[in-house]
Amino acid sequence: MKKILLPLASAAIIMCVSCNNQSSKDSVDKADSANAAKSDTSSMKTDSSAAAQPTIKTDDTTTTFLVKAANGGMAEVKLAQIAKQQSKDSAILNFADMMITDHGAANEKVKALAAERNVTLPAEPDAEHLKKADELSKKTGKDFDKAYVDAMVKGHKETVDLFKKASAKVSDAPVKAFIDNTIPVLEHHLQRILDIKKGMR
Repeated sequence: MKKILLPLASAAIIMCVSCNNQSSKDSVDKADSANAAKSDTSSMKTDSSAAAQPTIKTDDTTTTFLVKAANGGMAEVKLAQIAKQQSKDSAILNFADMMITDHGAANEKVKALAAERNVTLPAEPDAEHLKKADELSKKTGKDFDKAYVDAMVKGHKETVDLFKKASAKVSDAPVKAFIDNTIPVLEHHLQRILDIKKGMR
């Protein structure tokens, strides 16, 4: 009886480990997997089934950009909401308001572009951004202000870089127009947060 139970127990452990690995995927990984599956499926569709699709045909470059833009945009709003609770610095509070307004609007545009192209977006920021949000939420006062400003400088440098690279690669006209219209806004954000950092003591 023990000989029969042992392989069954081993199989159950293996199944649990694989389940845990699956659940440990963050929201961006899940979105990427869903989009890869759609890409595989769409390549096997017949002309008639493709014609029935109301969505705009897209490519991997555009899909990857939309997923990354959504991830970064949601993170900016989430961190700004934490700043509204944790900071008492008026410059930081004003900056956080701008993040919620500007990135909130950009996020809605990304959602609309993704929906038209049948692109799955992450439901929440990825694990790295959620970890940063958790770390920030535990800080207060000057410690919080410094950590938030540093995170915003780093985040906006990365986001400007992402958008500029995408502008050179994305051929989808509406998505490229969104990118090009958003770059000056992001550059303004970066300059504002650099000015705030410079004025901190």
